[in-house]
Amino acid sequence: MPSGGARHPFETYLVINRVEGLKKGVYRYLPLDHKIVFLFDKNNMEEEVTEAFSGQKFIASSAVVFIWSCIPYRSEWRYDVAAHKTILQDSGHLCENLYLACESIGCGTCAIGDYNQEIIDKFLMLDGEEEFVIYAAPVGKVKNE
Repeated sequence: MPSGGARHPFETYLVINRVEGLKKGVYRYLPLDHKIVFLFDKNNMEEEVTEAFSGQKFIASSAVVFIWSCIPYRSEWRYDVAAHKTILQDSGHLCENLYLACESIGCGTCAIGDYNQEIIDKFLMLDGEEEFVIYAAPVGKVKNE
């Protein structure tokens, strides 16, 4: 994905609920290796995710939730306060690519900006200052009725 100034300020976390061949839990995407690494699982993961996303149960019950965090310094050192503009633009491009990928495999997604910052950052064990959640999107199969 292109990124303003090739700064790539995002990290991708996946909350896996129902993905064939993967253990339920939270994963982190490693872009240089094009792999995911298992981080942790919790007994009450669905409840914590539902609480973090303002009670929206459909998010926690999806097959997978993509959660993007931002590390602003990756862009700020080069662009100062103007970095925030490219970070916001890039987050839209990032999620739009997920929409396109989902459409190509018969899945659906929904961009989510309604979340409790403190709860979701704590859930992913982020400090909330140097790295914090900026966007999310649940993904699942589309039911044809």
